[in-house]
Parts: sequence; C-alpha cells; structure tokens
Amino acid sequence: MSLPIFPPADDPGPSFTDLLRRSDPDQPLGPTPRSAPDAQRPAATGPDVRHGTTVAALRYGDGVVMAGDRRATEGYSIAHRAIEKVFAADRYSAVAFAGAAGPGIEMVKLFQTQLEHYEEVEGLALSLEGKANQWGQMIRGNLGMAMQGLAVLPLYAGYDLRRRIGRIFNYDLTGGRYEEADYHATGSGGRDARTTIKLGYREGMARDEAIELAILALYEAADEDIATGGPDVVRGIYPMVATVTADGFELASEPEVGERFGVLIERKRAEGQRP
Repeated sequence: MSLPIFPPADDPGPSFTDLLRRSDPDQPLGPTPRSAPDAQRPAATGPDVRHGTTVAALRYGDGVVMAGDRRATEGYSIAHRAIEKVFAADRYSAVAFAGAAGPGIEMVKLFQTQLEHYEEVEGLALSLEGKANQWGQMIRGNLGMAMQGLAVLPLYAGYDLRRRIGRIFNYDLTGGRYEEADYHATGSGGRDARTTIKLGYREGMARDEAIELAILALYEAADEDIATGGPDVVRGIYPMVATVTADGFELASEPEVGERFGVLIERKRAEGQRP
C-alpha cells in the first residue's frame, strides 16, 4: 500500500484524523464505527455495553498520579474484572477513561497515534495544552454516539515541561475542557473518590503519599459504588496506578500496589473496620 500524495492546497498537515479523512472520505472515523452485524442493531444503550467506572488523578511534588479501578460492568453484572483504564498517551502524559469501554479504548489508541503523527510531521511534540485540546476535539466528535449511550469521559494528566509542574484536565460530553488545580475523579464512583482525596490532599506531597491517597480514594469509592472494583486479593487484581514526572510516564508495579493495599486493609482492621 502506497502513501497518498496531496497537493499543497489540500495538505492535511499534522492531523492524523484529517489524513485518514482525505485518504478515504467514506471511511467512518473516531471511536464508534460499527461492524456489519451491529449496523442492524438499535442504539447501544442496554446492559450489553461494557462500561469502565472510576478513575482519579492528583498532583504531587514531582508531577501527577493517575489511578483507575479494573472493573467493567454490563448493566448490573461484572463484565470484566481486570480491564485497563490507565494508559500512557505519550512519554509525558497519561490518560484514563470512564464510560463505554469499547469506544474509550479506541479513542485512546487514536489519540496515541495522533500524537506520534504530529511529532513526526512537525518535528516537535505538542505542548501539554495542545494535547489536552486534541482530546476535547475527539470527545466532541463522539457527541452523537454519546447521546445514544456510548459516552466516554476521559481524564487527562501530564507533566508540563515548560512550567515544570503536573497538570490535570477533565472533560464534559461536548468536549469542553477544564483544568483542575490539584485533583479530580470521574466515573460512577467519582464523587466518593473526590471527597476522599479532598480530605487527605495537601500541596507538595511525596510520591508515596500521593499513591497511597489515590489508592484510598478508589478503595472508598468501591465501598460506596457497586460498579467500582476494589482490590481482589484472591485473584491478585489491583487498580492501576501510574505517575508522570520530568522523567516520564511510569506504571507502578502490581506487587507495589498490592503491598500498599495490604497495608491499607490492615490499617482498616486496626481501626475496627471490616474491609
């Protein structure tokens, strides 16, 4: 397959999605193309649509921590116990999502490709602000499907190399982008997670403190929200936790996360609570 050639006036520029549109105008883009069998089905709003639940992010002294539980639900049933909701968008940013799992994962993949394509075409990486704007455009493009029940609400965070700080962005269904000062959580357990972080947050936290607070936020969300998955000690499944600093994206190992949850559970028992 040869690469298409465009005249200067029709150059799609650094946008990967524009390149795809110019190459095949009839090909549906974005996170919601349907296969032939799906095209005969009504809008996917029933319990057969898998949904991711709770994700959170908070700033700390060296950057940001992002965490997400591992549960996906179909109505009132558990569809998957170990789905991934936290991803590296590029070296210096991370994205997590709540909402329809299929479109969410596809949007993440498209976003990763868009950032790579831009850097190859322009010879430099987008600013963190520019990357956050790209997410807003992608969500806006999914608005029609969101109105039919396939909503995706991402949480985007990264380390701003220019300002030398961590930054967090959240979005609404229309693609509106809002920067959070210190922390945010979204999804079915987002309110409980935000409350937990609010009570324990302080500026300039160390990495270990920030990770422990993120873990506690997901634990408390799972305790109140049936769709949010807590630590599964029997199966060895724990929420995903990642940090983004001046050194880049780093996913915390499962043994580390599991050990921190073990300490949390023992502390709850010592306080007279049943985990």
